Amino acid sequence: MQKRDSPNRSHFLQFAFCILNCVVTLALLSPLAAQAQPASQDLVARVGAYVGQFYRTFGSVVSEERYEQAVRRAPGSSTTSVRRGSNGPVATTLVSDFLLVQVPGEGWMPFRDVFERDGQQVRDREARLAKIFLSGSRDSLDQARSIMNESARYNIGNVQRNINMPTLVMVFLTDDQRPHFSFKVGKSEDEGVVIEFRETARPTFVRTANDRDIPVNGRLWVDEQDGTIHKTELHAVDTNVEAHITVTYTNDSGLGMWVPSRMDERYRAGRDSTEVRGTATYSKFRRFQVKTSENIDDPK
Repeated sequence: MQKRDSPNRSHFLQFAFCILNCVVTLALLSPLAAQAQPASQDLVARVGAYVGQFYRTFGSVVSEERYEQAVRRAPGSSTTSVRRGSNGPVATTLVSDFLLVQVPGEGWMPFRDVFERDGQQVRDREARLAKIFLSGSRDSLDQARSIMNESARYNIGNVQRNINMPTLVMVFLTDDQRPHFSFKVGKSEDEGVVIEFRETARPTFVRTANDRDIPVNGRLWVDEQDGTIHKTELHAVDTNVEAHITVTYTNDSGLGMWVPSRMDERYRAGRDSTEVRGTATYSKFRRFQVKTSENIDDPK
């Protein structure tokens, strides 16, 4: 997994997905980028401000993620075989804790920790979250990275990944990343006003281990008045891989905020005859205070 220095932050947690032995990483971008289109700047700025508030609020929330994955025959494929390698599973259901953790000097880190697979417990759920950050040391970041990679290995199919995070697109609206994308405001739909985004900077946020760029693009559906995000759509496509992730948000009355409720994804490697489809749903939201000392209180 690669890491690059940033003029704005020392380092940032990176994610990767491996497709036919091609590792792709999410990294901080260079400062060279086109600015948002003038007609879009006001609304995009409101969405950016909303994202900042979302992190501060949702950063103290843990949700339970139920994640169903299946390997299927890709549309247009002539074969009927569906498999991962010679004996891998074609379907699985993972249940995990998902939360955002703010690591000093690193920003907000999405964190997934699988505790159940296909109805079987794979770890002690209650003690794990507190133990990760309880030491109050920088080692917690390394522990979290290790657990993220461990959880990613439960994914099935020939697309190994840990970029499948429901809040991923929000990163593009932060102050550090927003200048690296172009934005275009579109029409109003049921979910909100459509904002199209396209990555313009190099190196790109998603890239291969040998530094081949894979620019992303997609759409957001937002409230025009306050910038609340109701839905996101992400596409990362080149000749060797395609990845599509759609996230729907719901207004949670208990928390008093919009939260991710469903993530739908689809991955395919090159001309492979199969594709991976996944659906994750989020529930059982609960407060989980992360202290500035990097300690964590027990979930309430």
